[in-house]
Amino acid sequence: MKQQRRGKGTRKKGLHLLVGFALAGLVAGCGGTQGETGKSGDAVAGDVIKIGANLELSGSVASYGQSIAEGIDLAVENLNKSGGINGKKLAVIKVDNKSDAAEATNAAIKLTSQDKVAAIIGAATSGNTVAQTQVATNNKTVLLTPTGTSLNITAKADGSVNDYMFRTCFIDPFQGRVAANFAAGELKVKSAAIFADSASEYAKGLAASFKETFTKGGGTIVAQEAYVAKDTDFRATLTRIKSLNPDSIFIPGYYEEVGLIVKQARELGITVPLIGADGWDSPKLLDLAGAAALNNTYIANHYSSEDPDKMIQDFVQAFKGKYSGKSPDGFSALGYDSVYLLADGIKRAGSTDGSKIKDALAQTKDLLLVTGKITVDKQHNPIKTATVLEYKDGKQTFRTKVNP
Repeated sequence: MKQQRRGKGTRKKGLHLLVGFALAGLVAGCGGTQGETGKSGDAVAGDVIKIGANLELSGSVASYGQSIAEGIDLAVENLNKSGGINGKKLAVIKVDNKSDAAEATNAAIKLTSQDKVAAIIGAATSGNTVAQTQVATNNKTVLLTPTGTSLNITAKADGSVNDYMFRTCFIDPFQGRVAANFAAGELKVKSAAIFADSASEYAKGLAASFKETFTKGGGTIVAQEAYVAKDTDFRATLTRIKSLNPDSIFIPGYYEEVGLIVKQARELGITVPLIGADGWDSPKLLDLAGAAALNNTYIANHYSSEDPDKMIQDFVQAFKGKYSGKSPDGFSALGYDSVYLLADGIKRAGSTDGSKIKDALAQTKDLLLVTGKITVDKQHNPIKTATVLEYKDGKQTFRTKVNP
């Protein structure tokens, strides 16, 4: 990972606000925060700090946005019960980008120009996050994506940083390396096929990183195949891959296509390990693939709800208490952490001015959150651990943690 920036305003422990985790019996209904923002048009309206949430609440990857929104709502509820930020309550204005890049841009324009938010959390996917870059930059509004992993969110083509763009999750090259090293080291596979979405920057970045790491370690890539988002029949390509007898298949992509690929691969008699990344992390995957087909599949992800770490288990219990026993996935955890990362930046900045929040976030060091201890590097990417999960009878199970 890149060398981290060390700033004078940094911290070596998480916010004291996190102690609210243990309250599992939280009252539901925080989604109503949209009504708490006031009508002033300023980032601070009375005693309320307004932040935007630009999320995929409908459309093809709505599962991601909905999970993030649940994490955001729980965090805001906990944070406000603990006194808010510098004595001010936090209110969230949610906008549905409908899983579409143009809609994400429009939502960012609304949040910055009309709602005058102090910062924006979202979007879930890399493409919908990149679509907001110019709006965030022009308005000097910090944009923090919980789950957008593509390098070009925070980095420009010339390698310089997009000043107002940040992320809570790790980046594609890191999880690609994690997946490749796990395949070679833990699963002992010698060859792999790659089957990736040809139009997705997310999938292409993961595929490139996996291939580079796997081949450097002595592995062989026997095939590199592509599909297109919205495809539903993958049998011809999977039959071709099967004929090459790979020890494993790496499938970076989003759950809608991945679920069908996994199901059809097993129906064709492909029994080798199938390996993926955080794009698999949706309850919908089980519905699409089926529990039996998901056996012997593994993903690099941001956290596991089964991790015995006390902070994680306190978060899981609080989440279940708010959402009727539902277990939080990685997107929920990253939505939660995004609120606390942003709150920490605003608190240290002592202001809702975008340039001051930007500078404070860039100096974040050793901030303890649910998905790991975060230090922000010079490219605005967090240095943090990754988790490998295994599906067993349709359930995600904790396998191991991987340090950067």
